[in-house]
Amino acid sequence: MFRHQKELQFEVKVERPDPLFARQVQEVLGGQFGEMTVMMQYLFQGFNCRGEEKYKDMLMDIGTEEIGHVEMLCALISQLMDGASPEDQEAAAKDPVTAAIMGGINPQHLLVSGLGGLPTNSNGVPWNGNYIVASGNLLADMRSNLHAESQGRLQVARLYHMTKDEGVRATLRKMLARDRYHQYQWMAAIQELEEKNGVVVPATFPGEAEMEAQPEAYKFWDLSEGNESSEGLWATGSAQDGSGDFVYVADPVPQGQVYKPEIPPTNIHHDLDAVKVPLKK
Repeated sequence: MFRHQKELQFEVKVERPDPLFARQVQEVLGGQFGEMTVMMQYLFQGFNCRGEEKYKDMLMDIGTEEIGHVEMLCALISQLMDGASPEDQEAAAKDPVTAAIMGGINPQHLLVSGLGGLPTNSNGVPWNGNYIVASGNLLADMRSNLHAESQGRLQVARLYHMTKDEGVRATLRKMLARDRYHQYQWMAAIQELEEKNGVVVPATFPGEAEMEAQPEAYKFWDLSEGNESSEGLWATGSAQDGSGDFVYVADPVPQGQVYKPEIPPTNIHHDLDAVKVPLKK
């Protein structure tokens, strides 16, 4: 059960209208790494969680917080649009550099949402459920969550430097702080799960089951020009689970055969055999 509370998690109060910035904020609302994505990702992971109750409870806690962040961003976008007439919005887009980069204001804020937030990114592309990851494997999902929070915080930080509105910045600072905590949180969960089950996903498919392929688990293949990649721990160190040492392969050669596919039947219409079928009179 969910219950809505009227107060926002943190204060949202802008100093002046800025329709162009409202369009930019749409990215962290309905973009690939926006608040709608992490909201749905954490909630679906929580809904489907079959592991220890503490993981489900944590996922539901953070997923529900992200619902509040979606509401905050909608409030932020609305305030950035408030008091800005269509004429004012056109004037704000007269700077040719801004207009060229941003394409002006988002017309959907006028035509579709009535000066409110939208479930779209900054270019008006609708939010997509394929953005979320909810695999049922806790370690795989927690790593995906860390990635999502890393990308999301990066985008909010970039937005922070795109405005001088101190009210907007105050809101973004709170969101940046929460995104920082969420990175800590997922790193702590990842560490705990790795200590339980090992660092490789899925733990239920052990390396020993790979049999003759086991040596391939430690080789770094240099497949691009230059050999700078040989200097990294991925080429010179040891596997994180202590099961073996990495090997740098400077000049790898193919180990498979030249594949020659069979020509398909004529009725598949690939026209590979170049046989022309005469027309009947």
